[in-house]
Amino acid sequence: MKIFITGGSGFVGNFLAKRLAGKGHEVTILTRKVKKGRFFPEGVSLLEGNPTKPGKWQENVAEHETIINLAGATIFTFWTQKAKRQILNSRILTTNYVVEALSHRKVKETLLLNASGVGYYGFHGDEELCENDQKGDDFLAQVASTWESVALKAKEYGVRVVLCRFGVVLGKQGGALAKLMPIYKWYLGAPLGSGKQWISWIHEVDLTNIFLFLLEHRTIEGPINCTSPNPIRNEELTKALGDILQKPTFFPAIPGFVLKVLLGEFAEILLKGQRVMPKKILDNGYHFKFPDLSEALISLVRS
Repeated sequence: MKIFITGGSGFVGNFLAKRLAGKGHEVTILTRKVKKGRFFPEGVSLLEGNPTKPGKWQENVAEHETIINLAGATIFTFWTQKAKRQILNSRILTTNYVVEALSHRKVKETLLLNASGVGYYGFHGDEELCENDQKGDDFLAQVASTWESVALKAKEYGVRVVLCRFGVVLGKQGGALAKLMPIYKWYLGAPLGSGKQWISWIHEVDLTNIFLFLLEHRTIEGPINCTSPNPIRNEELTKALGDILQKPTFFPAIPGFVLKVLLGEFAEILLKGQRVMPKKILDNGYHFKFPDLSEALISLVRS
Protein backbone atom coordinates (compact mmCIF):
# COMPACT_ATOMS: atom_id res chain seq x y z
CA MET A 1 0.00 0.00 0.00
CA LYS A 2 1.18 3.54 -0.75
CA ILE A 3 1.08 5.63 2.43
CA PHE A 4 1.71 9.37 2.76
CA ILE A 5 2.62 10.84 6.15
CA THR A 6 2.68 14.45 7.29
CA GLY A 7 4.60 14.95 10.52
CA GLY A 8 6.51 11.78 9.71
CA SER A 9 9.86 13.10 10.91
CA GLY A 10 8.58 13.56 14.47
CA PHE A 11 8.77 11.03 17.30
CA VAL A 12 5.54 9.16 16.51
CA GLY A 13 5.79 9.55 12.73
CA ASN A 14 9.36 8.30 12.59
CA PHE A 15 8.56 5.14 14.54
CA LEU A 16 5.35 4.57 12.56
CA ALA A 17 7.06 5.01 9.17
CA LYS A 18 9.65 2.38 10.03
CA ARG A 19 6.98 -0.06 11.21
CA LEU A 20 4.91 0.46 8.05
CA ALA A 21 7.94 0.02 5.80
CA GLY A 22 8.83 -3.13 7.71
CA LYS A 23 5.41 -4.51 6.80
CA GLY A 24 6.12 -3.95 3.11
CA HIS A 25 4.25 -0.66 2.63
CA GLU A 26 5.62 2.12 0.44
CA VAL A 27 5.89 5.21 2.65
CA THR A 28 6.37 8.85 1.65
CA ILE A 29 7.15 11.38 4.41
CA LEU A 30 6.47 15.06 3.80
CA THR A 31 9.21 17.17 5.37
CA ARG A 32 10.03 20.86 5.16
CA LYS A 33 13.69 20.09 4.46
CA VAL A 34 15.49 16.85 3.67
CA LYS A 35 18.42 16.66 6.09
CA LYS A 36 21.60 14.98 4.90
CA GLY A 37 22.75 11.92 6.78
CA ARG A 38 19.36 11.02 8.23
CA PHE A 39 18.70 7.31 7.81
CA PHE A 40 15.37 5.78 6.86
CA PRO A 41 14.87 2.12 5.96
CA GLU A 42 14.12 0.78 2.51
CA GLY A 43 10.58 1.60 1.52
CA VAL A 44 10.61 5.11 3.04
CA SER A 45 11.16 8.18 0.86
CA LEU A 46 11.20 11.86 1.72
CA LEU A 47 9.37 14.66 -0.10
CA GLU A 48 10.15 18.32 0.54
CA GLY A 49 7.22 20.63 1.08
CA ASN A 50 5.57 22.92 3.62
CA PRO A 51 2.33 21.30 4.81
CA THR A 52 0.90 24.63 5.96
CA LYS A 53 1.03 25.97 2.41
CA PRO A 54 -0.34 24.68 -0.88
CA GLY A 55 2.23 23.23 -3.25
CA LYS A 56 3.25 20.43 -5.56
CA TRP A 57 3.34 18.05 -2.61
CA GLN A 58 -0.47 17.96 -2.84
CA GLU A 59 -0.24 16.19 -6.20
CA ASN A 60 1.68 13.42 -4.46
CA VAL A 61 -1.01 13.06 -1.79
CA ALA A 62 -3.64 12.33 -4.43
CA GLU A 63 -1.73 9.25 -5.61
CA HIS A 64 -1.71 7.49 -2.22
CA GLU A 65 -4.20 5.04 -0.77
CA THR A 66 -3.68 6.09 2.84
CA ILE A 67 -2.79 9.48 4.27
CA ILE A 68 -1.66 9.73 7.89
CA ASN A 69 -1.83 13.32 9.09
CA LEU A 70 0.28 13.88 12.21
CA ALA A 71 1.58 17.40 11.58
CA GLY A 72 1.17 20.04 14.25
CA ALA A 73 3.24 22.29 16.51
CA THR A 74 4.01 20.87 19.95
CA ILE A 75 1.64 21.67 22.82
CA PHE A 76 4.46 21.17 25.35
CA THR A 77 5.35 24.83 25.71
CA PHE A 78 4.29 27.97 27.59
CA TRP A 79 0.97 28.95 26.03
CA THR A 80 1.40 32.55 24.98
CA GLN A 81 -1.17 33.87 22.51
CA LYS A 82 1.40 33.42 19.76
CA ALA A 83 2.03 29.80 20.77
CA LYS A 84 -1.68 29.06 20.89
CA ARG A 85 -2.16 30.45 17.39
CA GLN A 86 0.70 28.27 16.16
CA ILE A 87 -0.74 25.17 17.84
CA LEU A 88 -4.10 25.74 16.16
CA ASN A 89 -2.99 27.02 12.76
CA SER A 90 -0.32 24.37 12.19
CA ARG A 91 -3.01 21.70 12.49
CA ILE A 92 -5.83 23.43 10.66
CA LEU A 93 -3.80 24.67 7.70
CA THR A 94 -2.09 21.32 7.13
CA THR A 95 -5.32 19.37 7.35
CA ASN A 96 -7.12 21.80 5.08
CA TYR A 97 -4.48 21.38 2.36
CA VAL A 98 -4.46 17.60 2.78
CA VAL A 99 -8.24 17.52 2.32
CA GLU A 100 -7.93 19.85 -0.67
CA ALA A 101 -5.47 17.40 -2.21
CA LEU A 102 -7.84 14.51 -1.57
CA SER A 103 -10.51 16.22 -3.63
CA HIS A 104 -8.37 15.15 -6.61
CA ARG A 105 -7.60 11.63 -5.39
CA LYS A 106 -6.63 9.13 -8.05
CA VAL A 107 -7.20 5.81 -6.24
CA LYS A 108 -10.45 3.90 -5.77
CA GLU A 109 -10.40 3.65 -1.97
CA THR A 110 -8.69 6.28 0.17
CA LEU A 111 -8.21 6.39 3.93
CA LEU A 112 -7.34 9.45 6.01
CA LEU A 113 -5.99 8.68 9.48
CA ASN A 114 -6.00 12.05 11.18
CA ALA A 115 -4.34 12.61 14.53
CA SER A 116 -6.21 14.26 17.35
CA GLY A 117 -5.97 14.06 21.14
CA VAL A 118 -7.88 12.99 24.23
CA GLY A 119 -7.86 16.66 25.14
CA TYR A 120 -10.96 16.72 22.93
CA TYR A 121 -13.06 15.75 25.95
CA GLY A 122 -11.91 18.46 28.31
CA PHE A 123 -11.58 17.70 32.04
CA HIS A 124 -14.00 15.31 33.79
CA GLY A 125 -12.24 14.13 36.96
CA ASP A 126 -12.79 10.41 37.56
CA GLU A 127 -15.45 9.99 34.86
CA GLU A 128 -14.63 7.39 32.21
CA LEU A 129 -14.75 8.85 28.71
CA CYS A 130 -15.49 7.02 25.45
CA GLU A 131 -15.70 8.06 21.81
CA ASN A 132 -19.35 9.13 21.95
CA ASP A 133 -18.82 11.61 24.81
CA GLN A 134 -19.13 15.31 24.09
CA LYS A 135 -16.24 17.71 23.49
CA GLY A 136 -14.91 19.98 26.21
CA ASP A 137 -14.71 23.77 26.16
CA ASP A 138 -11.09 24.54 27.09
CA PHE A 139 -8.44 25.57 24.56
CA LEU A 140 -7.10 22.12 23.76
CA ALA A 141 -10.61 20.72 23.36
CA GLN A 142 -11.40 23.50 20.89
CA VAL A 143 -8.22 22.75 18.94
CA ALA A 144 -9.03 19.04 18.72
CA SER A 145 -12.66 19.67 17.77
CA THR A 146 -11.77 22.15 15.02
CA TRP A 147 -8.99 19.89 13.75
CA GLU A 148 -11.36 16.95 13.49
CA SER A 149 -14.05 19.02 11.76
CA VAL A 150 -11.63 20.00 9.01
CA ALA A 151 -10.48 16.39 8.55
CA LEU A 152 -14.07 15.14 8.26
CA LYS A 153 -14.58 17.32 5.19
CA ALA A 154 -12.64 14.64 3.28
CA LYS A 155 -15.75 12.45 3.54
CA GLU A 156 -17.33 14.71 0.89
CA TYR A 157 -14.81 13.23 -1.58
CA GLY A 158 -15.52 9.61 -0.66
CA VAL A 159 -12.61 9.27 1.76
CA ARG A 160 -12.90 7.08 4.85
CA VAL A 161 -11.83 9.23 7.79
CA VAL A 162 -10.63 7.96 11.16
CA LEU A 163 -9.92 10.46 13.93
CA CYS A 164 -7.17 9.02 16.13
CA ARG A 165 -7.37 10.62 19.57
CA PHE A 166 -3.94 10.05 21.09
CA GLY A 167 -3.27 9.72 24.77
CA VAL A 168 0.21 10.27 26.21
CA VAL A 169 2.52 8.24 23.95
CA LEU A 170 5.28 6.33 25.74
CA GLY A 171 8.27 5.48 23.56
CA LYS A 172 12.02 4.99 23.60
CA GLN A 173 13.11 7.87 21.39
CA GLY A 174 10.82 10.72 22.39
CA GLY A 175 7.55 11.81 23.92
CA ALA A 176 6.75 12.01 27.62
CA LEU A 177 9.12 9.26 28.73
CA ALA A 178 12.15 10.94 27.17
CA LYS A 179 11.34 14.08 29.16
CA LEU A 180 10.78 12.20 32.42
CA MET A 181 13.76 9.85 32.43
CA PRO A 182 16.48 12.46 33.15
CA ILE A 183 14.40 13.87 36.02
CA TYR A 184 14.09 10.47 37.68
CA LYS A 185 17.73 9.58 37.14
CA TRP A 186 18.62 12.65 39.19
CA TYR A 187 16.26 11.49 41.98
CA LEU A 188 13.86 14.36 41.29
CA GLY A 189 10.76 12.36 40.37
CA ALA A 190 7.61 13.55 42.12
CA PRO A 191 3.83 13.64 41.57
CA LEU A 192 2.30 16.76 40.06
CA GLY A 193 -0.30 18.65 42.05
CA SER A 194 -2.64 16.26 43.86
CA GLY A 195 -1.23 13.26 41.98
CA LYS A 196 -4.80 11.97 41.63
CA GLN A 197 -5.32 13.18 38.06
CA TRP A 198 -5.70 10.49 35.40
CA ILE A 199 -3.20 9.91 32.62
CA SER A 200 -4.47 8.15 29.52
CA TRP A 201 -1.38 6.63 27.96
CA ILE A 202 -0.36 4.25 25.18
CA HIS A 203 2.81 2.33 24.29
CA GLU A 204 4.31 3.31 20.94
CA VAL A 205 4.01 -0.29 19.72
CA ASP A 206 0.27 -0.39 20.43
CA LEU A 207 -0.21 2.96 18.75
CA THR A 208 1.45 1.76 15.56
CA ASN A 209 -0.35 -1.58 15.80
CA ILE A 210 -3.65 0.30 15.92
CA PHE A 211 -2.71 2.11 12.71
CA LEU A 212 -1.94 -1.24 11.07
CA PHE A 213 -5.25 -2.59 12.41
CA LEU A 214 -7.12 0.33 10.84
CA LEU A 215 -5.57 -0.36 7.44
CA GLU A 216 -7.08 -3.84 7.50
CA HIS A 217 -10.45 -3.16 9.15
CA ARG A 218 -12.18 -1.02 6.58
CA THR A 219 -15.50 -0.58 8.38
CA ILE A 220 -14.01 1.54 11.18
CA GLU A 221 -14.42 5.28 10.80
CA GLY A 222 -14.93 8.38 12.91
CA PRO A 223 -13.25 8.92 16.29
CA ILE A 224 -11.25 6.24 18.10
CA ASN A 225 -9.37 6.59 21.38
CA CYS A 226 -5.74 5.53 21.04
CA THR A 227 -5.13 4.82 24.71
CA SER A 228 -4.43 1.83 26.93
CA PRO A 229 -7.53 0.25 28.52
CA ASN A 230 -5.88 0.90 31.89
CA PRO A 231 -5.31 4.63 32.47
CA ILE A 232 -3.38 5.43 35.64
CA ARG A 233 -3.15 8.27 38.11
CA ASN A 234 -0.17 10.61 38.08
CA GLU A 235 1.06 9.34 41.46
CA GLU A 236 0.95 5.75 40.15
CA LEU A 237 3.08 6.68 37.16
CA THR A 238 5.56 8.39 39.47
CA LYS A 239 5.92 5.31 41.68
CA ALA A 240 6.02 2.81 38.78
CA LEU A 241 8.73 4.69 36.90
CA GLY A 242 10.76 5.20 40.06
CA ASP A 243 10.55 1.48 40.90
CA ILE A 244 11.60 0.37 37.41
CA LEU A 245 14.50 2.81 37.32
CA GLN A 246 15.33 1.89 40.92
CA LYS A 247 15.25 5.55 41.86
CA PRO A 248 13.36 6.60 45.02
CA THR A 249 10.62 9.18 44.60
CA PHE A 250 10.82 10.77 48.03
CA PHE A 251 10.25 14.36 46.94
CA PRO A 252 6.87 15.87 47.88
CA ALA A 253 4.37 16.59 45.13
CA ILE A 254 5.06 19.67 43.06
CA PRO A 255 2.33 22.19 43.97
CA GLY A 256 -0.06 23.18 41.22
CA PHE A 257 0.63 26.88 41.65
CA VAL A 258 4.33 26.29 40.93
CA LEU A 259 3.50 24.53 37.67
CA LYS A 260 1.15 27.36 36.71
CA VAL A 261 3.92 29.90 37.27
CA LEU A 262 6.36 27.85 35.19
CA LEU A 263 4.01 26.66 32.44
CA GLY A 264 1.04 29.03 32.44
CA GLU A 265 -2.22 27.69 31.03
CA PHE A 266 -0.55 24.50 29.82
CA ALA A 267 -0.16 23.43 33.46
CA GLU A 268 -3.89 22.66 33.54
CA ILE A 269 -3.27 19.75 31.14
CA LEU A 270 -0.79 18.21 33.59
CA LEU A 271 -2.88 18.92 36.69
CA LYS A 272 -6.27 17.67 35.49
CA GLY A 273 -6.02 15.08 32.71
CA GLN A 274 -8.66 12.65 31.44
CA ARG A 275 -9.68 9.05 32.13
CA VAL A 276 -10.19 7.83 28.57
CA MET A 277 -11.14 4.31 27.48
CA PRO A 278 -10.47 2.80 24.00
CA LYS A 279 -13.96 1.32 23.72
CA LYS A 280 -14.32 1.46 19.94
CA ILE A 281 -11.05 -0.23 19.05
CA LEU A 282 -11.67 -2.96 21.66
CA ASP A 283 -15.20 -3.54 20.37
CA ASN A 284 -13.70 -4.08 16.92
CA GLY A 285 -11.38 -6.82 18.17
CA TYR A 286 -8.06 -5.10 18.77
CA HIS A 287 -5.86 -6.74 21.45
CA PHE A 288 -3.32 -4.58 23.25
CA LYS A 289 0.25 -5.85 23.50
CA PHE A 290 0.95 -3.55 26.44
CA PRO A 291 -2.31 -2.94 28.32
CA ASP A 292 -0.59 -2.44 31.69
CA LEU A 293 1.80 0.34 32.62
CA SER A 294 4.43 -1.75 34.41
CA GLU A 295 4.96 -4.06 31.42
CA ALA A 296 5.01 -1.09 29.06
CA LEU A 297 7.66 0.74 31.09
CA ILE A 298 9.83 -2.36 31.47
CA SER A 299 9.79 -2.92 27.71
CA LEU A 300 10.85 0.67 27.08
CA VAL A 301 13.34 1.21 29.90
CA ARG A 302 15.07 -2.14 30.24
CA SER A 303 15.08 -3.59 26.73
